[in-house]
Amino acid sequence: MSSLSRELVFLILQFLDEEKFKETVHKLEQESGFYFNMKYFEDEVHNGNWDEVEKYLSGFTKVDDNRYSMKIFFEIRKQKYLEALDKHDRSKAVDILVKDLKVFATFNEELFKEITQLLTLENFRENEQLSKYGDTKSARAIMLVELKKLIEANPLFRDKLQFPNLKNSRLRTLINQSLNWQHQLCKNPRPNPDIKTLFVDHSCGQPNGARAPSPANNPLLGALPKAGGFPPLGAHGPFQPTPAAVPAPLAGWMSNASAVSHPAVSGGAGIGLGASSIPAALKHPRTPPSNPSVDYPSGDSDHVAKRTRPMGLSDEVNLPVNVMPVSFPGHGHGPAFNAPDDLPKTVARSLNQGSSPMSMDFHPAQQTLLLVGTNVGDIGLWEVGSRERLVLRNFKVWDLSACSMPLQAALVKDPAVSVNRVIWSPDGNLFGVAYSRHIVQIYSYHGGEDVRQHLEIDAHVGGVNDLAFSTPNKQLCVITCGDDKTIKVWDAGTGAKQYTFEGHEAPVYSVCPHYKENIQFIFSTALDGKIKAWLYDNLGSRVDYEAPGRWCTTMAYSADGTRLFSCGTSKDGESYIVEWNESEGAVKKHYQGFRKRSLGVVQFDTMKNRYLAAGDEFVIKFWDMDNVQLLTSIEADGGLPASPRIRFNKDGTLLAVSANDNVIKVLANTDGTRLLRTFENLSYDTSRTSEAAKPAINPISAAAAAAAAAAATSSTAGLTDRGGASVVGISGMNGDARSLGDVKPRITEESNDKSKIWKLTEINEPAQCRSLRLPENLRVTKISRLIYTNSGNAILALASNAIHLLWKWQRSDRNSTGKATAGVAPQLWQPSSGILMTNDVTDTNPEESVSCFALSKNDSYVMSASGGKISLFNMMTFKTMTTFMPPPPAATFLAFHPQDNNIIAIGMDDSTIQIYNVRVDEVKSKLKGHSKRITGLAFSHVLNVLVSSGADAQICVWSSDGWEKQKTRLLQVPAGRPATAQSDTRVQFHQDQIHFLVVHETQLAIYETTKLECVKQWLPREPSAPISHATFSCDSQLVYASFLDATVCVFTAANLRLRCRINPSAYLPANVSVPNVHPLVIAAHPQEPNQFAIGLSDGGVHVFEPVESEGKWGVPPPAENGSASSVPASTPSVGGASGSEQAQQR
Repeated sequence: MSSLSRELVFLILQFLDEEKFKETVHKLEQESGFYFNMKYFEDEVHNGNWDEVEKYLSGFTKVDDNRYSMKIFFEIRKQKYLEALDKHDRSKAVDILVKDLKVFATFNEELFKEITQLLTLENFRENEQLSKYGDTKSARAIMLVELKKLIEANPLFRDKLQFPNLKNSRLRTLINQSLNWQHQLCKNPRPNPDIKTLFVDHSCGQPNGARAPSPANNPLLGALPKAGGFPPLGAHGPFQPTPAAVPAPLAGWMSNASAVSHPAVSGGAGIGLGASSIPAALKHPRTPPSNPSVDYPSGDSDHVAKRTRPMGLSDEVNLPVNVMPVSFPGHGHGPAFNAPDDLPKTVARSLNQGSSPMSMDFHPAQQTLLLVGTNVGDIGLWEVGSRERLVLRNFKVWDLSACSMPLQAALVKDPAVSVNRVIWSPDGNLFGVAYSRHIVQIYSYHGGEDVRQHLEIDAHVGGVNDLAFSTPNKQLCVITCGDDKTIKVWDAGTGAKQYTFEGHEAPVYSVCPHYKENIQFIFSTALDGKIKAWLYDNLGSRVDYEAPGRWCTTMAYSADGTRLFSCGTSKDGESYIVEWNESEGAVKKHYQGFRKRSLGVVQFDTMKNRYLAAGDEFVIKFWDMDNVQLLTSIEADGGLPASPRIRFNKDGTLLAVSANDNVIKVLANTDGTRLLRTFENLSYDTSRTSEAAKPAINPISAAAAAAAAAAATSSTAGLTDRGGASVVGISGMNGDARSLGDVKPRITEESNDKSKIWKLTEINEPAQCRSLRLPENLRVTKISRLIYTNSGNAILALASNAIHLLWKWQRSDRNSTGKATAGVAPQLWQPSSGILMTNDVTDTNPEESVSCFALSKNDSYVMSASGGKISLFNMMTFKTMTTFMPPPPAATFLAFHPQDNNIIAIGMDDSTIQIYNVRVDEVKSKLKGHSKRITGLAFSHVLNVLVSSGADAQICVWSSDGWEKQKTRLLQVPAGRPATAQSDTRVQFHQDQIHFLVVHETQLAIYETTKLECVKQWLPREPSAPISHATFSCDSQLVYASFLDATVCVFTAANLRLRCRINPSAYLPANVSVPNVHPLVIAAHPQEPNQFAIGLSDGGVHVFEPVESEGKWGVPPPAENGSASSVPASTPSVGGASGSEQAQQR
């Protein structure tokens, strides 16, 4: 049945309900299977109408459909059986046993025997499991709670439990509109038409020249319904709360067990259900214009057009805000209000953490003590007053043997880990860290620098998205939530798991524990926008609502615990801050001030009982809790990311804000400034235990200073905290003790002067090359794919969280060509709509999915996938043009056919390659030859072949005419260096379209296609880091390669000889932890042979060019046998054979 036919059924259901055709309504519900009326189902169960209950269920599921369905029917038939026994009607009980319950014997014979034995008991309550069975009414109510959980969890009932959000008498309205339009088309319209039938089109019979009447004052089919507000729809009310035994303080959020019959909600702004407070008909009247030839929009069509918005909010939130008492960067509004004096608005401290802050929290008692977690897994503890970093801990699994095998495998495959949340316990004696991989670590804090390991919990499969402390039953607990869709409660002392809450259908994004009137509960939000609430029991969720934005939402209470707020951002970048009416479970206030779509997920915090703050549009925005209008915004001296992360201290005197370049800015009000000054000239010894000898407070800062003062080759101290021992080894591998001045390449002197000893060009300092880190977006954790546009004026990145980023360079005085350059910063570009290009993702953690994309030759669209369906995006509008090929299998590599953009080669994770025609939406061929997922595809338009590579280290050549396999060869992996099981093998054609580059973690190689023979090979030295990615320069004269120790090497492509090495000290701050931050992908500019870009594991993208005085990357090494060698060499050259080639091996 088509979508419109399905909607017509809903309109008919509404009409039948309004006309009181009750039996017919439920018959249509059952026969269509579109809407399961939970209220009707409850009534029938309460009344014990078991035949009708099963008959109604049969329209949606059968006994053997799935385990949920089986349990539903079993519970109903068991209850029917027990009621017959309770009435001592044994003949009926036997009949139920034989006809209804015997079917379950094949699945659980022991259970059936136990049920049968109940016949032998005088009172079945003698059975221990049934000893608490009460009377019939209470038993049915208890069973209903279980049935509702089963129905809600049953995938067959998905999208069938909520009636569409319709205006009342919608079918009548549509008929009215149709009749009005028919009357408009009458040649001789009468002022008072007499409508007697709907079976034929209306036509006025007698000419009188009158125009059509307005339906507003002369309706054709009875009075039009009043616009706005939902009428009571009986069984079809848009909201039926779930009955459950929940204490009264959560009324409105959680339904009461005694409330069996629930009235329909008839308006307001309930979560996901409320009606518009500004009726659409008042803004767009239904009255047609006097000219019958002009189309007119109806109020209802306007309502339909708005249905895609987050529902449950008044229309006013979508109206343009023309007057805003705030100045925004780039907007021409009037001056901002002066911020109230009690707002922290003065930048008092700037702290360099060394990596991007992801989460911050002030100590609850020592309010200048700031805890920080970063995107590379680092934990920092700062005394803000004295600017001292007291503690720095890099991520490390404390006991790997105690971790689950999935976690161990994930860490071996990709050790990069980010912090999702840091938080202090209420007393400040513990703090917790939630990581992007499975793990929660709890530290104990003993003052000063004394931080000790307390607990490590392998908490969730995938990421741990949030963490909180709570004290149910006066016992400190840790609450976590994660990508596995669960919330878990742990004993903070022992780490023992106390509760697991299941019920979300998407990864759980945040948790918010609270209590009212001694009732402890937890709110949770998930990435599908659902809000649920849980008591500390195993009875399931008491709430199932939708948050504004329906994506990433966090919740927080005011300091006194009386007011509840939430902040959310939708997938399209729409952001919301709202206050909730807890007694009704509805939105109470919607705060205004998000003028355009956000570039990141907006973070917010509450300041005591008065202010709200959020990071958005490169500023911090403030609201008074009692006023929905934006109060003020603060730029914090500039340098903030698009969506800065923020955190108040307990008294609201300090505000920590994440800034660009790994900086944390601490803003203060007058009291906060006074507080910080008390530490200005004091060492922070008051809370420390006495120490005979104290280690350096900030070794990374000290290392950074040392690195700035001396060359990296002679300053090992500058590399200790970066995990850069391998870099030091590299510097000394060639016995090269030149100063930095000597290291600078001298191409004009050295390139052709063979009398001089060739030396590898080492780049160790930022001044030795031109590099630019592109503007960041903190929603990104790591860059999975990177490419320049074919025009050369933009860079497109695909992050591991399925979001695309596009940086565009503009023409200017400093950049006359408008091409990509390291000399001018580009703009992180978005279309005027503000939407993001975001790939479809599966239920699994997108960070663990394989990302891939391919750009069309004219840069007009990009094909992309991140483990879910393949999406085709318009590069100008960012709109999704289409999606196709839902997994499994999932796409792992994409390549456009060179002669036909409608033909795409798609590598799959099941080892096949599918040749897909976009125009006809059809797979033309399926190629089989690999044994593991496809990791590389490249077309040659000269040879008319497709070369493929896989995680099996195998290379295959396929004809692009008939798609038959021509040749296959296993990669020559050097002895003693076995590749990891899922190691990627990439392929890329040389400019001659005959040779191709093969990139593997163990080697670089050049292959000749027709014979599939290796003609050149370069192997890293044994202890050096694996290769992460490599690419030809645009003219195929160079090969750029990145490594997991954060070095980047430049090779001469003709002989794969190393000519230049860029060490991490040249582009990463000295206090960044290597190898936590390293290049994952590398891309070459399409027109500038000496320009390339790298995508990092911390979400950064860097563009590199040689310094203008040199113009090239290093000096070519001496040619073998005294002559320059071309790519088609006859014999393989395996990594460094000549005497000067120790430097060729890393």
